[in-house]
Amino acid sequence: MNKDVFRMKTMKIFTIGLLFAITVPALAGGILTNTNQSIAFLRNPARDAAIGIDGVYSNPAGVAFLPEGFHLGLNWQYAHQTRTITNINPLLALGAKNGGSMLKTYEGVADAPFIPSIQAAYNKNNWSLQFNFSVPGGGGKCKFENGLGSFESVVGGIAHRLGAFGATGYDMDGFMEGRQYYFGFQLGAAYKIHKNLSIYGGLRVLYGTATYKAKISNILVKTDNGNYTFGEYLDIITPIAESGLQQVQAGIAQYKAAGIDIPQELLIKEAQLQSIPQLQKYRSGVNLLCNQTSVGVAPVLGIDYKIGHFNFSAKYEFKTQIRMKNESTVNEASEISAVNKFRDGEDIDEDSPAQLAVGAQWEIKPSLRINAGYHHFFDTNVSWYGNAQEKLSGGTNEYLGGAEWDINDKLQVSAGFQITRYGLTDDYMNDMSFVVNSWSFGFGVGYNVSDKVKINAAYFQTDYGTYDRINMPTSTTAFSAESFTRTNRVFGLGVELHL
Repeated sequence: MNKDVFRMKTMKIFTIGLLFAITVPALAGGILTNTNQSIAFLRNPARDAAIGIDGVYSNPAGVAFLPEGFHLGLNWQYAHQTRTITNINPLLALGAKNGGSMLKTYEGVADAPFIPSIQAAYNKNNWSLQFNFSVPGGGGKCKFENGLGSFESVVGGIAHRLGAFGATGYDMDGFMEGRQYYFGFQLGAAYKIHKNLSIYGGLRVLYGTATYKAKISNILVKTDNGNYTFGEYLDIITPIAESGLQQVQAGIAQYKAAGIDIPQELLIKEAQLQSIPQLQKYRSGVNLLCNQTSVGVAPVLGIDYKIGHFNFSAKYEFKTQIRMKNESTVNEASEISAVNKFRDGEDIDEDSPAQLAVGAQWEIKPSLRINAGYHHFFDTNVSWYGNAQEKLSGGTNEYLGGAEWDINDKLQVSAGFQITRYGLTDDYMNDMSFVVNSWSFGFGVGYNVSDKVKINAAYFQTDYGTYDRINMPTSTTAFSAESFTRTNRVFGLGVELHL
């Protein structure tokens, strides 16, 4: 490795890329809001105009039409998800673990073994007092055992830039894990204005908690003369940087003394050389741990109208302002925004968007009902870190349909679907946090143990599309491409009590 001709620009790029890669969360929560808050929803997602105890979440105004008394719904769900990113990047071919291939797949696994929700209502005369507990955001932990492509491409970029000076490849170990939960508590009341019309008003409290961990370790620069650890590499370049910085600053001083404009190239080189001492803290690798918490409150309004064999409803959840408070190992301010997002003590914008839900139900006969629904999430009217909402082309739209059939007095079956479309753009998508357009289906059964007890069981699956992004080459980057997709499987059990 030729020390005298080492390019300081390479280390500057490495510094920015490494810090950015390790500080962006694997899970951001963002525009994906959990609406599966009951087993009734898993059986048939189009519950927006259905009358049932699960309506405390999906159609709170309609709950007023349940019989007088106390109603309770207890729900348990298990969800298994994967997130898969396939990268095509010539830099990956330099990786010791990649066998010379420029194509590599990174998969994250997210398990949520216990997602609970509770809906409760007490109906008396024209009033319905209601309480809901759920997990309307997050709900699990996602782990990338081998890190992400954005990690590895930075290290691959070093090997590529040093190829003319003896570098033949690289090696590294990466890891990323994110855990996020938004616990929702909702209190409200519905009132029957007359026998066919009811209205609802309530407040929703969101408590958010998240933990992000990232690690880059065992970084090696491979050369024909052997392998260099990052610490060894710093020991080689630091004295070169110090000597070069003295020469550059002497040249800048001469330009200033002569009253001549300082060449831009000289100022850039000075900044590159000054960045080298800042790398010492990363000589043994990088470990990041950040815990976040926040509380937000927003109103919820609803209306339900019955006419003949039809029922119509609407619900509007206002935007919930969320400011996640950081408790982090990142204590120093940085000019890199990705680092500042996890700075200890900072408040980070992570609003939950407003939602409009409308639905209709047609009772073809007393034992058979058909449902339809529409959801719109106002994703572009929130505040997210880095103004990520401005990178979307629009809000999220969901279209729902389903049917429910009472086979007899004991057994009930239902099934339905949900189509979800996001306002995705290339600028919004990244391998740290992404969503993909999808369609979901669910089916299940309900069994009346008695007039007061009902058991529900259901299965729900989401099939995602694929989002492809091509990054055209520039003067400083090579051609690359990414493909994003996910999977989701949910199983649920629940019980309803009517007392």
